Amino acid sequence: MELTQITPFIPCTILEKQIEFYRDVLGFEVGFQADNYAFMRRGQVAVRLVEVSPHVDLSHPEREVSFYIDVRGIDALYASMKPALDKLPDGRVRAPFNQEYGQREMHIADEDCTLVFFGEAL
Repeated sequence: MELTQITPFIPCTILEKQIEFYRDVLGFEVGFQADNYAFMRRGQVAVRLVEVSPHVDLSHPEREVSFYIDVRGIDALYASMKPALDKLPDGRVRAPFNQEYGQREMHIADEDCTLVFFGEAL
């Protein structure tokens, strides 16, 4: 027996805006979409977007969500995303940098403040 993948559920207030972000900025493809749910994949990585009430404040620290995607070729990935990342408001992107714990990372906040970490071993 083995575990083969983890697919986080990401809450969002406007599903269409999140789909656009994950598709147009991060390069995911829509695998399935329903009224309040979308399954998106890029290679072996997938996320499940779930629309919640617009009255839920997803930017509140108690609701903070984040997840980490391990990659190979983080600088090339960043370069491929850069034209779309440059269109995001200030403060939503942290370009690749080296961490003291041996990872090279970049951080990107989605439309509802979910923090997406991308990392590669140094």
